[in-house]
Amino acid sequence: MSWQMPKLIPRSAPMILLVLTLAAATGFAAVSHLVSRYTANQQARGRKLYALGLESAKASHYDDAIAAFRAALTCDPTNSQYQLSLARALRDSNVPRRLDEAESYLIALWQRTPQDAAVNLALARVAAHRGSIEDATRYYHNAMYGVWSSDLDANRNKARIELIQFLLKQGARAQADSELIALAAALPPDPAAHLQTAQLFQQALDYPGALAQYEEALHLDPGNSTALAGAGETAYHSGNYSSAQRYLRSAVNANPADAESRQLLASTDLVLLANPFHSHISDAERNRRINAAFSQAENRLTACAQQAGIDLTKTDLTNNNLKNTAPASALPGLQARWQLAKPDLNLLRSPAETDLPDSIMDVVFQIEEQTAATCGQPQGLDLALLLISQKREAAGQ
Repeated sequence: MSWQMPKLIPRSAPMILLVLTLAAATGFAAVSHLVSRYTANQQARGRKLYALGLESAKASHYDDAIAAFRAALTCDPTNSQYQLSLARALRDSNVPRRLDEAESYLIALWQRTPQDAAVNLALARVAAHRGSIEDATRYYHNAMYGVWSSDLDANRNKARIELIQFLLKQGARAQADSELIALAAALPPDPAAHLQTAQLFQQALDYPGALAQYEEALHLDPGNSTALAGAGETAYHSGNYSSAQRYLRSAVNANPADAESRQLLASTDLVLLANPFHSHISDAERNRRINAAFSQAENRLTACAQQAGIDLTKTDLTNNNLKNTAPASALPGLQARWQLAKPDLNLLRSPAETDLPDSIMDVVFQIEEQTAATCGQPQGLDLALLLISQKREAAGQ
């Protein structure tokens, strides 16, 4: 008995092809649905792991953060945000062997999007961890002028401030100064921004630049006690004692608990009262100040010699060349110069002796500088005289 195809099964080829096509489409749709669901589930799991990683990184638990970000990447291997966060965690863990891995992730991201400011900033921080001024500067600049998702000006200034802090830490003051000038030119009219910039100028020992920023902050917020104290301190270090006195008085009035400003104000007052080179005093007052400074220098020299165990009475006064030689490093030599200059005090009133004030004060300054080096930083009037010697031109204004 021969086998026959059931009547219900169509015998035509088109119908068979149609059935097979429908079956294949149904199967493909089912597989696609399963793949989509699996992908969605993996992405959802990746997002949860990523959130855990962010929490761990925020708490500085970098080992946990790294594990979470790695797991998130297995769920979504092409996610650039996961890669960036993993690189940041590897870098911030402060484990040297992880720095290369962090850099490899970041370089891969940078090659895909070289204008991405966040990636360039992360690379700049890697270079900063390594202490590489050249690489850090390049990537910080890339970040400043790269593409930010929001707050372009604020993020650009933050990146520049971070670069300045790095350069100052590395002792690259010349490069820091150029970045500070660029930062100051782009600041918003915000007292806090000018205060921060002023403090960076101070760290760079650029006191005129710092003073300009403190004054800008005071222009925006005249009663700001921090800006008043900062302006007074930077004017003091610049030798601009008249301005220092004005700002420091205002700072102490605004904040009576500011002991540092009060101390600087006392020193500034002494400088202004003791300075014989001030341009707005009479000849009589100038001579009185020179005599007081000369007497104070002897007291300082005697006290320092006692502290150092040096006998000044053994000074040789027969060497008349001491009057014209450079200041001796030994205290007895300075004692000899002081004694040789003492008779000149009686000639200060003579109109013909126009160079005497300078020559007498040179002896005073040499004593104050040498005793500071030998016996430590002075106080009171001695400190005032030392400051005048160091900032003589500015103090005369």
